[in-house]
Amino acid sequence: MIILTMFVVLLFLLSINVPIAIGLAVTTIIAMVMKTGTSFLIDTAIVMFDGSMKFPLIAIPLFILAGSIMNSSGISRRLIAFASALVGFIKGGLSMINIATSMFFAEISGSAVADVAALGSILIPAMKKKGYPGPFAAAVTSSSASLAIIIPPSIPMIVYAVMAQSSVVQLFVAGVVPGIIGGFLMMFAAYIYARRKNLPIEENFNLVNLRKTAKEAALAFLLPIIILGGIFGGVVTATEGAGLAVVAALIIGLIYREFDFKRLYQAATEGAIQTAAVMLLVAASVLLGEFLTVEQIPQKVAESIIDMTQNKYAVLAILNVFLLVIGFFLHSVAAIILTVPIVMPLVNAVGIDPVHFGIIVTLNLAIGQQTPPVASVLVTACSVAKADIWDVTRANIMFICVLLFLLMLVTYVPAVPMTLVEFFYRS
Repeated sequence: MIILTMFVVLLFLLSINVPIAIGLAVTTIIAMVMKTGTSFLIDTAIVMFDGSMKFPLIAIPLFILAGSIMNSSGISRRLIAFASALVGFIKGGLSMINIATSMFFAEISGSAVADVAALGSILIPAMKKKGYPGPFAAAVTSSSASLAIIIPPSIPMIVYAVMAQSSVVQLFVAGVVPGIIGGFLMMFAAYIYARRKNLPIEENFNLVNLRKTAKEAALAFLLPIIILGGIFGGVVTATEGAGLAVVAALIIGLIYREFDFKRLYQAATEGAIQTAAVMLLVAASVLLGEFLTVEQIPQKVAESIIDMTQNKYAVLAILNVFLLVIGFFLHSVAAIILTVPIVMPLVNAVGIDPVHFGIIVTLNLAIGQQTPPVASVLVTACSVAKADIWDVTRANIMFICVLLFLLMLVTYVPAVPMTLVEFFYRS
């Protein structure tokens, strides 16, 4: 009865546009008062404050800032030029450039929305100018950005690691292979579309131009080597790696002499606002988690599902459906914060590796970023492309199918995400 009441109250608050963090906190407080009276309210502020003081969360604003510095200092433009010289001669090459650049950009920012906002403003107009349909240009930009949050670093992975008490670094490593596979599958889908629609090539292959653009982008190539090499090599933590990303991007930006300090200020402000929203969500989720733990609701959910089936893969199928539905209505960070504390007892009970499950969660929510009504990344791409969301969604179906295939591959072939983790950390 108490869970039904909480669900109804939360739905009502969300329907009147109350921010989800506020809605979660209010819903939990109402449930606590109904269940135990007002005695627990004394500690509410302390519980929320302690829960938001998580060291790994510092990485979020730092990675966002690093991505913004990349975009404002000419790094993104150089990467696009190199990608164009490398694959621009292939039919539909500009869409492949979009995917490849998005994957590289994500290695610095960890944010799909930041990826679309930064690269979409350059690549979507360029694709439309070359004759690509606007909805397709928005679709490929949006889907490749969501795929890219599987590739480290990833803000949703950081939040998941905090919620599930898992290893951020192992999650980052587990995302490498699925991210690369997904990128090549998207490029293949874009190539088939380009052949069917007879889309143009970007430019003829020119070895001299390839060398020139590679030389100009050489410093940019050092960024993922420095950051991910430091994290995977155990030299720095994920949070320290985020700080290293900011410093490296600043130094490279200064060397390129294309700094826009006004834009940098705007990026820092935006990063602070995004971080504040995430931290408020985390604080509210800790309060909810405290109530759920006291009432043993996650354990009861786990027991009810285990009573139906104890097969690990059947449980994964149930969780995939649940997460896909949640992704329709919640942003990725909010969905992780709301669902992970509830399902982790079930995940542990049937023997699912928390790192493996983290990649599954991230992929499910990447798909959710492409499926209305919420679809935060898709909406951003539509805004940049000035295209109708339903037209873009129709063009996006092929890329959503790629993401769904990748989800099934990661779910039922654990070796895909876990081989590198087993090799580096568990052998």
